[in-house]
Amino acid sequence: MSEPRPAQAVKLVASVLSARDDVIGAAVRALAEEFGRPDFISAPLSFEYTDYYAGEMGAPLRRRFVSFETLFRPERLPDAKLFTNQVEKASAGEGKRREMNIDPGYLSQAHLILATGKGYAHRPYLRDGIYADLTLVFRQGSLEALPWTYPDYGAAGTIGLFNGIRRKYLLQLKLLRREDGNS
Repeated sequence: MSEPRPAQAVKLVASVLSARDDVIGAAVRALAEEFGRPDFISAPLSFEYTDYYAGEMGAPLRRRFVSFETLFRPERLPDAKLFTNQVEKASAGEGKRREMNIDPGYLSQAHLILATGKGYAHRPYLRDGIYADLTLVFRQGSLEALPWTYPDYGAAGTIGLFNGIRRKYLLQLKLLRREDGNS
């Protein structure tokens, strides 16, 4: 019989997508106020994988990935998604289109999980209308895409970026074990 134990803390990450750099900056500031200081913010990345958001947010779209210094409890992922939904709605204002899309998720040693409001076969329900999307898995020394991974998350550059964030996360875990006397 397995003994239930709390899950290990994970690395909170987010993708912020918009046609306006000032809107991306405002979103990153809102995330920092809620989740603590970012320890990584990517350079602006061109987003050309789909025109799904262009009608709502304009074009050309840019994305920045962000990770946060303070480790995160994985069971709080629905809270993070609900918060980012509020930030998106607030950016739209009364009767306007939203100006940003924020996708929160987390990196663990084994995978990247994104939060979504859309269920599907590979997306187990968490709570409060939020599902977990298994996006990348760690195998043979690197994160890798799955058959359903969105092309932008499966791109070599994105995987390299998340491998770097994962290395930082593993160092944080090692330091925590030392501090706890479990080296």
